Amino acid sequence: MDVRVEVLGVRHHGPGSARSVGRALDELLPDVIVIEGPPELDALIPLAADPDLVPPVAGLVYAVDEPRRAAFYPFAVFSPEWVALRWALEHGVDVRFADLPATHHLADSDAEDAPRRPGRRLDPISALASAAGYDDPERWWEDAVEHRRTSSLAHFAHLRGAMEGVRGDLEVDDDARREAFMRKVIRAEMRGGRERIAVVCGAYHAPALDPASFPPASRDNALMSKLPKIKVAATWAPWSSERLSYASGYGAGVRSPGWYHHLFVTPDDEVVPSWFVRVARALRGQDLDASTASVVEATRLAGALAAVRGRPSVGLAELTDAARAVLTEGSDLPLRLVDRTLVIGELLGRVPESTPMVPLAGDLAKQQKTLRLKASATSTVVQLDLRRESQLARSVLLHRLAVLDVPWGTQVDAGRTTGTFKEAWELEWTPELAVAVIEASLHGTTVRSAAESRIAEEAGEAADLRVLGRLIEECLLADLPEGLRAVVAALAERTARQHDTQALLETVEPLARTCRYGDVRGVDVADVAHVLQTVVVRASVGLRAACSSLDDDSAAAMRTAVEAAHRGVALVDRDDLRDPWTEALVTVGRDEVIHGAVAGRVNRLLLDGSHLTHDDAAARLSRRLSPGTPAPAAAAWLDGFLTGEALLLIHGDDLLSIIDEWLVGASEEAFEDLLPLVRRTFSRYQPAERRLIGTHLRDLASGTRTTPSSTDSLDLDRAAPAIAAVARLLGMEVAS
Repeated sequence: MDVRVEVLGVRHHGPGSARSVGRALDELLPDVIVIEGPPELDALIPLAADPDLVPPVAGLVYAVDEPRRAAFYPFAVFSPEWVALRWALEHGVDVRFADLPATHHLADSDAEDAPRRPGRRLDPISALASAAGYDDPERWWEDAVEHRRTSSLAHFAHLRGAMEGVRGDLEVDDDARREAFMRKVIRAEMRGGRERIAVVCGAYHAPALDPASFPPASRDNALMSKLPKIKVAATWAPWSSERLSYASGYGAGVRSPGWYHHLFVTPDDEVVPSWFVRVARALRGQDLDASTASVVEATRLAGALAAVRGRPSVGLAELTDAARAVLTEGSDLPLRLVDRTLVIGELLGRVPESTPMVPLAGDLAKQQKTLRLKASATSTVVQLDLRRESQLARSVLLHRLAVLDVPWGTQVDAGRTTGTFKEAWELEWTPELAVAVIEASLHGTTVRSAAESRIAEEAGEAADLRVLGRLIEECLLADLPEGLRAVVAALAERTARQHDTQALLETVEPLARTCRYGDVRGVDVADVAHVLQTVVVRASVGLRAACSSLDDDSAAAMRTAVEAAHRGVALVDRDDLRDPWTEALVTVGRDEVIHGAVAGRVNRLLLDGSHLTHDDAAARLSRRLSPGTPAPAAAAWLDGFLTGEALLLIHGDDLLSIIDEWLVGASEEAFEDLLPLVRRTFSRYQPAERRLIGTHLRDLASGTRTTPSSTDSLDLDRAAPAIAAVARLLGMEVAS
C-alpha cells in the first residue's frame, strides 16, 4: 500500500504559515499528524481541546528531581503547530509529537540551569531572504508567505525545494540527532498502516523528513544510541506575547507577536482599519489626540504606501509609517507605546484547572483566585492596607512566595506614609515563574508549608547571625510561626557560641523590628524578645573591645553596625536593653584611641540621647581636632559626629567655631587632604541647611552673630497661638 507523506515546512509562529497549514490539512485530510516537538507533550494533547486552555501557552517539560532543568515549547493562536493540533482534535484525527525526547535533552550534562526555550542559532530564512534581494528576513517572509492568502500542498513543496538549496551550508545544534528521532516516528506511522501522513515542522527540517531522502534506519539508530536519560514530567504553562518576541531571547521568536495575532484573527478586509482603531484607542488612553478622521486618513495612507512600494498588501512597516505621519505628527515617542502594547502585545495565556500540576502550584492558583490576585503579563502596582484582613492575606502570600524564590511581586515605595500598615507591590507574572513554583514544590505541597520548610532549611545552614536575623524578619512578614520557632532556636544556639560582636550588633535591628511590629501581624514574639535581650547584653559587653584597632574599612563596617543596633534598641525602648547599651556607648565615647569614624558617631548618638552634655561634646570635638591629631583621623571623627541633623551646627555656634578654627589653622598640605573629606561630610546636608551654616560662619567672622542668653528676648505673646495649636495636636490642655 502506498503511503502519502506530506511535509509541511513552516515558520514557527507565522500567521501565514498557520493559515496555509489549515488549508493544506483540509486538502490532504490526513489520518495522522506528526508535529515537531518532544514526545513528552503527547500526554498534554487532550487538554488542548479544553476551552479554558487559551494561548499563548507553552508545553513545559522539567526534570522531576531537578526542576530547574526545564524547557518551554511555546504555542500562540497563530502558531502553525497549534493550528495543526487543534485541527486534529476537531476532526478526530490522531496526532503526536516527534523530536528529540526531553528525557535525553534535559539529561545533557552541559545543560544550563536556567529554563530554556528551543530555538536555532542560525536562521535559514535569512539565506532565502538574501537570495531574494531582501536585507530584512521578516519583510521577505511577510511578502512571500504571510500575505499569501491562497496556499496548497504545492506551496509547501516549493518551499521545501527552496530550503533544500540553502540548508547544505547551515548547521544547527544537535540537528542530525533531532531529525533522526523525527524520522523514527514517521517510519513507525508508515509501518502502522497509515495512508496519509502530515508532518508539521520547521521549514529547515522539511527536506530531511521527506521519505524519499531518508537515510538507512541503521544510521539513525546509531545516532540515537547511548544517550543520557533523566526522569521528566510535562504540563501546560501560561505564556505571554512578550515572551514570543525576539527581545525576550527566544530563539524561534518573532518581531511582532501582537501584530501577527491581529493579522491571524482579523478578517482580511478589516485588518488595516481595525489596527488603526486599536492604535487610536491606545493613544487616547495616554491622553493623546487621535480623531476618527485621522484613523481614516492613516488607513488610506497605509494602502498608498503599500502600492508605491510594490507590496502585495499592507504590512507592519506601512502601518507604522502611516501612524507616525498622521496619528503622532512625526513623533516616535508615542509609537513606543504602540510597539509595546500592540505590536508586541500584552496577552497572557490561561490553562484549565485540570492541567497536571504539582500540589504547590494548585494551592497557589487557589489562593490567587480567593484573594483576587490575577496573574498578568503587564506590570501593575498593588497598594495594600494591612489593617484589612483580605489585604493582609495578600501581603502574606507575596512574602511567602518571596521566601520560596518565586518573585511574582517586588516591594516598591508605598508613597508618603509614616505608618507600618501600608505596602506596595509591583506584580508581573512571567512564564519562568512556573518553573520556580515547581522547584519550590520540593519543599512542600502548600505555599505555607513549603515556605516554612525553606526557612527551617536556611536556618540550619545559616553561616552567621546576619542571615538568621533576616530570616526572622521574613517569618514575621510571611506569617510563618513554625519557621519563626526554627529560626529562633537556631539563633539562640548560635548566639550562645557567638564571639563576633559585630555580627551580634547586626542582628539587633531585625530582631527589634520583629518585636516592635509583631503585634501588628498577630505574631507571638516572646521568644524573639528573649533572644534580643541576650544579643544586646552580649554585644554591649564586647563593644569596647570590638572597636579597638580598626582600620578604615573595618571602622566603616563597625560604625554601620553600631548605628543599626542603636536604631534597634531605640525601636523597642526597654530599660533592660537601653541601660546596658547606653553604658557601652559611654565607654566607647570617652575612649580617645578608638577610630574616629566610630568614636565620633558614638559621641553624636550620646549627645542626641541626652547622655552627653553640649559642653562635654564641644570639649571632645576640640580635643579630636587639635593640631596633634592627624588630619584624616580628625576628619573621620568629625564625619561621624556631624552625621545627622544640621541643627547641631546651626544652633551651636561653639561647635561651628571649633570646626572653623581647625580648618583655618590647618597647613596647606593638610588642608588639601582635608578638603574632599570635609566636603563629603557637609554634602549630606540639604542646600538650605548649608546656606544657614555659611551665613552663621560669615556672621561669626564679622562679629555680628548674637545668641540670646535668656528667654527675655522671646515674644511669648506672639508665640502663644502657635504653642496652643501644638498643644492641641499633642492632646494637651492649655491653661487659659
